[in-house]
Amino acid sequence: MFKIGRFLGQVKTEMGKVAWPSREELISSTVVVILATLVLGVFIGICDFVLSRFINIVISGVL
Repeated sequence: MFKIGRFLGQVKTEMGKVAWPSREELISSTVVVILATLVLGVFIGICDFVLSRFINIVISGVL
């Protein structure tokens, strides 16, 4: 039981040392992550579409 209390005390101490971002930094970082995810998703979707068309052409041409 004493180990849990000591652990929680250490957690509280360490959490006080954390450099928390400001609200503006958090919002801008979130926007960057969302935009990067959307761009990457579109890129992967386009690659998938092009490659699947290419494979279909190759398969239908061979058979």
